[in-house]
Amino acid sequence: MPRNGTRISKSITYALVLVGILLSGCSTLFPDAVPQPVEPPEIVVVDTTPLETIKVTPLIRKPWEFELPSVAIVITNNQPAYADVAVELAERLENYEVYDLGDDSRPPVSVLRRINDSNTDIVVAIGLRAAQSSVAMSDKPVIFSQVFNHQDHDLLSENSRGVAAIPPLDAQIAAWKKIDPTLVRVGVIIGEGHEELIEQARLAAERHEIELRVQVTHSDQETLYFFRRMIRDIDGFWLFPDNRILSGRVLQEMLGDANRQQVPVAVPSESMLKLGASLSIATVAEDIARTIVKVIREIKSGRLEELPPITQLSEIRVETNGAIQVVER
Repeated sequence: MPRNGTRISKSITYALVLVGILLSGCSTLFPDAVPQPVEPPEIVVVDTTPLETIKVTPLIRKPWEFELPSVAIVITNNQPAYADVAVELAERLENYEVYDLGDDSRPPVSVLRRINDSNTDIVVAIGLRAAQSSVAMSDKPVIFSQVFNHQDHDLLSENSRGVAAIPPLDAQIAAWKKIDPTLVRVGVIIGEGHEELIEQARLAAERHEIELRVQVTHSDQETLYFFRRMIRDIDGFWLFPDNRILSGRVLQEMLGDANRQQVPVAVPSESMLKLGASLSIATVAEDIARTIVKVIREIKSGRLEELPPITQLSEIRVETNGAIQVVER
């Protein structure tokens, strides 16, 4: 094939040369064919007079400025789950003060009394103890976060709103399905009072063609019992942070059973990977802080009553333990 290409290329070259020779010899072969003079084209004169300068009169309007209110950040203690959110939140506020209820020298009553006496506009409570104390004693609007079982503690009121404690359910399922495309049946065990969450989880699972098998329990021993019955018929287990029905001992037994059965377990914190969980699908501190600021702006604008009881998050962080196995089923 390369030789034929060379031959064709040379043939084209010879043809072009021959045409050039013929054209250059036209005056010799046809001496009477004298070319006629060509009239020069008309010269078009363009008016280059500059246009008048266009003057733009700016609108007499100041840019929109939204000064964030003074915020009291109350954290349950300085554990990373709470402290990281407080740090991210502080970076987005202009006027704030942080109160750590883990400090025994500052009991909740004295902290909230100090906040009520200050010029604080809004209280952000991070963690259950901070949320309980703030909702019960604050005379300022309260936004709570990092609380999963808020319904057990009556944290929602006319003067309080919450931020979700877990990432978006649809995003969780989508991420898990991407890691393990063979995922078909997922088990969930959860305590009472989460009917809305269960329904949202079912809808998310259906969108990704996953069958969700849910069991409601009332104690850690009951959780372990149903888990051992469920594990034989599922491809994965979705663990929610419901500490009412989980204990450290039961959790370790569940993860041990799951590993022996090669059933992956998705957990809500990367710290649980070292216990044997397959993957973690956790919240992002920056996302929580940004969401809290959105709620702060709504309250500042006088739209507290229009806010949903719980504002959902929008980001997830996924990590695996490096030993996750996708088993063909």
